[in-house]
Amino acid sequence: MGKYEIIIYWSEDDKAFIAEVPELSGCAADGATYKEALANVEVIIKEWIATAKELGRPIPQPKGRLVFA
Repeated sequence: MGKYEIIIYWSEDDKAFIAEVPELSGCAADGATYKEALANVEVIIKEWIATAKELGRPIPQPKGRLVFA
């Protein structure tokens, strides 16, 4: 699966925790709890990578912690 950075935050609009993977475009999941969001996004990462392989699209290598300025 790789070691992609995952950002988890509370969304008041969705009333759920949102887990996003910035290095994998569009890769995100939600959950009622922090742990649920994390577990769900781990499944989505695997599906994102499998779909990219099937479509012959590049899969970014994990860069680790991202720096935002």
